[in-house]
Amino acid sequence: PIPGIPQELTTVRVQDPRVHNEGSWNSYVDYKIFLHTNSRAFTAKTSCVRRRYREFAWLRRQLQRNAGLVPVPELPGKSGFFVGSTDEFIERRRQGLQQFLER
Repeated sequence: PIPGIPQELTTVRVQDPRVHNEGSWNSYVDYKIFLHTNSRAFTAKTSCVRRRYREFAWLRRQLQRNAGLVPVPELPGKSGFFVGSTDEFIERRRQGLQQFLER
């Protein structure tokens, strides 16, 4: 940090998981991703979108393709079978997606 110049900060939160088509074979969960920054590189200082796990997987593949020697963080596991309650699984996944974006 340089004295007198504000440090640029970006925070990202994965929150508010929502189950869609619950009880059907094509149910899925999406998550609200909230970004806040004071960086001059961003026009919008806050943004919010909803994304599914498969969109995180797509992002990871794109990062791997372009990362060179920089390691790309892992995503939380994708499981078709829930161990414990569905709510516990969704919360563990939310936390893992949060860690992925922070890294």
